[in-house]
Amino acid sequence: MEKRTWPYGSDGRQVPRAFSSTLIAGGNGRKCKRSEKEMIDVKWSNRCGDDRGDVFSSIPTDLLRRIAGSFNVPTLWAASGVCRAWKEALSSLREAMVFVQWGKRFKHGLRGVSKNREKALHCFLKGAARGSTAAMVDAGLLIWEMGKKAEAVELYRAAAELGDPAGQCNLGLSFLQVEPPNNKEAVKWFYRAAFTGHVRAQYSLALCLQQGRGVECNRVKAEGDGGHALVFLELATRAGEAAATHIRDVLLQQLSPRLKAHAIACADNWQIRQASR
Repeated sequence: MEKRTWPYGSDGRQVPRAFSSTLIAGGNGRKCKRSEKEMIDVKWSNRCGDDRGDVFSSIPTDLLRRIAGSFNVPTLWAASGVCRAWKEALSSLREAMVFVQWGKRFKHGLRGVSKNREKALHCFLKGAARGSTAAMVDAGLLIWEMGKKAEAVELYRAAAELGDPAGQCNLGLSFLQVEPPNNKEAVKWFYRAAFTGHVRAQYSLALCLQQGRGVECNRVKAEGDGGHALVFLELATRAGEAAATHIRDVLLQQLSPRLKAHAIACADNWQIRQASR
């Protein structure tokens, strides 16, 4: 029997279910199904109306897609409603989101779909090809588990360079796990993700700083890195990273009162700035 990449739609075609349903007149005079994507585009058209001047519509399409590659669904929806030019430019990313959703269903066996890692990877790669950083990260995870680490790293790098915190964190982790490890690159990417609030990156960065991995090693610098590590361990602990708690408590006993107070104040200030955004 021929393998089906997608469930069959009500019209018998092999298409993602999210692309197959709701109302238009078919060529045979009967009512057939309009794709969900078409319905979404109609809604966006109604929201967008006419272009809102040159300020938004003059942004180059490639640049807009790179900026929007790491958007979540609500942010992508909002951006697509800014003007007609943005709606058209971001259509491929809206398609990518559908592939990501189907990939997660196949990966985890959600919504009545049987688990199928091959189909999940196929969906994620389709989404990645359309510019979604979430799809790049999910595809990278599956490919890494298959032992194709070099391919996974390239997917993580593509997502990381587009500003995706999960991609940046995973890229940093991959640099620690390859042979030989590249600690400096790992720390660089952990920093970028940590400052966006990515908890796993904050914890991983703190471990590198506390262990002297990817940083210069001398006594004065080491004490300062201990203070930096405490900042990120404190942030990770507050965000619920249980593994960070024990190491934070150990550092609290080792560092000077001045460094401890400064680190806690830095963590407080960082959270205040994040909350005000």
